[in-house]
Amino acid sequence: MRTRRKQPDVPAPDRPWNEIVPGLWMGGHEFRGPSGQRELAVVRDEFDLVQTLLRLPGHGPDPGVEHHVWPIPDGPLDGTQLAGVIRLARAASEAVGEGRKVLVRCFHGYNRSGLVVAHALIRAGHSAEEAIRTIRDRRSPWALHNDLFVDYLRAGLPTARLLEELAE
Repeated sequence: MRTRRKQPDVPAPDRPWNEIVPGLWMGGHEFRGPSGQRELAVVRDEFDLVQTLLRLPGHGPDPGVEHHVWPIPDGPLDGTQLAGVIRLARAASEAVGEGRKVLVRCFHGYNRSGLVVAHALIRAGHSAEEAIRTIRDRRSPWALHNDLFVDYLRAGLPTARLLEELAE
């Protein structure tokens, strides 16, 4: 199983989602199951809040579960898209602070979800490097393999947003 990116050597994750810090989970819409075959990661009611950065029909969550959808590409983001990432990270942080269980997901749960989760960790006091390392340790070494997203995190999302808006 491979990601949809142009890097055919990036494997799909072994789990649908992983807990990065207590209450904050990162995942995707598909993963490689125990048999090695592609399996769909369908969210039901395991989480109190689900944030979706790539929406695929039939992947949940169940009705009644708070669901934020903000589709973004796994590539360069404009100022509006970065503002949405910042809002999602803030909402995830607040929900975790209230004791809620949060899932942030994208296709495989590596880059787009990593950007939101890393910014939530940075908001909680981690450095960008600590956030990236924690995500890679807990989700996959392939998490945040999008170098542009790593650059955004190192610069700080508010700074990256400002720079993108000036370029527009």
